[in-house]
Amino acid sequence: MSSARRVTLVLGGARSGKSAFAERLVRESGLQRHYVATGQAYDSEMRERIARHRADRGDGWSTHEIPVDLTTHLQALAAAERVVLVDCLTLWVTNLMMAEADVDAAGGLLVERLSGWPGQIVLVSNEVGLGIVPDNRMAREFRDHAGRLHQRIAAVADEVYFVAAGLPLKMKG
Repeated sequence: MSSARRVTLVLGGARSGKSAFAERLVRESGLQRHYVATGQAYDSEMRERIARHRADRGDGWSTHEIPVDLTTHLQALAAAERVVLVDCLTLWVTNLMMAEADVDAAGGLLVERLSGWPGQIVLVSNEVGLGIVPDNRMAREFRDHAGRLHQRIAAVADEVYFVAAGLPLKMKG
């Protein structure tokens, strides 16, 4: 990661390789690595998935599990000598919706934090706007929240990538 890169957004579909690509960017930075996980282990399958992801990342990462109050915790992690990987924003949006929080306001606070980010941060999210229109209101609201959040972050990001089949396409920067 170049020293000029502060905020990077990595988008892609499920199993596209976006997380592996983001982790590679973070490792290449040479900075202290902090992994912010927004997922919650509601069942055994998710617990196994989380354990597998931790093992795959290996040593050298400080892991923080932050399902809802992301901006407050990111403020505490922001430092010039650190790179923070947030995986993933769509799970965060889901958690906010389930908590009946104001998703747009939370997204606005996140964008504000990113605008003055002192170190490097890589944000991973699922691109959910490429499929059919969901058949129920909650799913449509989720898709709309995620899409608006992606647009707001992309506007302040130094780099934006779209990953498909493990191949990153640089869209900005």
